[in-house]
Amino acid sequence: MDATQIVCIVDDDESVRRATASLVRSLGWQTRVFASAEEFLQSSDLGGTACLISDVRMPGMSGIEMHVQLLKYGYAPPTLFISAFPPVALQAKIEEDGVLAFLPKPVDATAMAHWLSRALGSP
Repeated sequence: MDATQIVCIVDDDESVRRATASLVRSLGWQTRVFASAEEFLQSSDLGGTACLISDVRMPGMSGIEMHVQLLKYGYAPPTLFISAFPPVALQAKIEEDGVLAFLPKPVDATAMAHWLSRALGSP
């Protein structure tokens, strides 16, 4: 695997998007950021997403609903969900349909590095 892999980050909180993208870039991967599930689903980045990092609770479509939509479209990128409020439904989805893990906010850099390496290998 190489550093040309794209990690897409979907979070309605701009400060979280920026911090997560900065962390992921510092670990050696390229990023694309999106302010909503709808924005990501309408982008041209679906097929090129090597790993998806998504907030769970967002206005409009939730991260979980977005993941279900991705599966319907035929995409199943390794996915990391992040949230300050973990829903019970998410725990059941971990390790199903490409969902690797749930990471609580604020995201621990070591945990993020571990899961990205597991999903993508080394940059």
